[in-house]
Amino acid sequence: MDEIAYGKLICRKTGNYAVVDLADALRDEPSVVQTAPDLVDLCDRIALDERVRVIVLCFDGGTAFISQAGRGERISLVDAVAGLRQPVIGAIRGDAIGLGLELALACDIRIGMDNSRFSLPQVQKGCMPSDGGTQRLPRLIGRSRAMHMILTGESVDAGEAFRWGLINRIVPAGELLSAAVEMAREMAENSPVSLSYAKEALWKGMDLTLEQGIRMELDLYLHLFTTSDRTEGIAAYKEKRKPRFEGI
Repeated sequence: MDEIAYGKLICRKTGNYAVVDLADALRDEPSVVQTAPDLVDLCDRIALDERVRVIVLCFDGGTAFISQAGRGERISLVDAVAGLRQPVIGAIRGDAIGLGLELALACDIRIGMDNSRFSLPQVQKGCMPSDGGTQRLPRLIGRSRAMHMILTGESVDAGEAFRWGLINRIVPAGELLSAAVEMAREMAENSPVSLSYAKEALWKGMDLTLEQGIRMELDLYLHLFTTSDRTEGIAAYKEKRKPRFEGI
């Protein structure tokens, strides 16, 4: 296992997945501002690391309201995570409030704790979400539910969040990291090219018409035929063995 520290961040690489721990990076506004450049740099490095196929992002999403003043002057933690080509599993410690929830929304899969609550309470402080909350939340749970959460600032519990599709899985607090790592380990056994293309199709397709999305999906699918991973996948199926993907 390789362990690298980036300021308050800790990145552990094991096999074909990486675990990034934000520690207490979302504790307050100064922490967010100080952490953002480190996370952006780390995300840039991970995106270029062919060994990393899946990323687990573990963080405390229970930050209280964070002032949005000067939002345009700071680098966004959320943008850095959303821009990763690899699938990102968000392991959310405790509640996900404000920026904590917006960061969770930028992940591809979210695992929460059974006693957690989720909210975007910015309007209660005379502000509004500005790290993608008004855009990603309705795409995930529907406009009506997103309207209610954002315009009232009210929170929902883990059970409701799971039923709405806001989080993909609920686990006890002591099992959060192990559940996320196990999911990452299983996912990383798949072709990294396929994972990246599938993620691209899912995210970009939401901004296209159905016809355009299907055309993009087919284009990406056909690109896979030029990869060694596709050849390996077919060979492994015929030989009834587990494929050994190399990401090429």
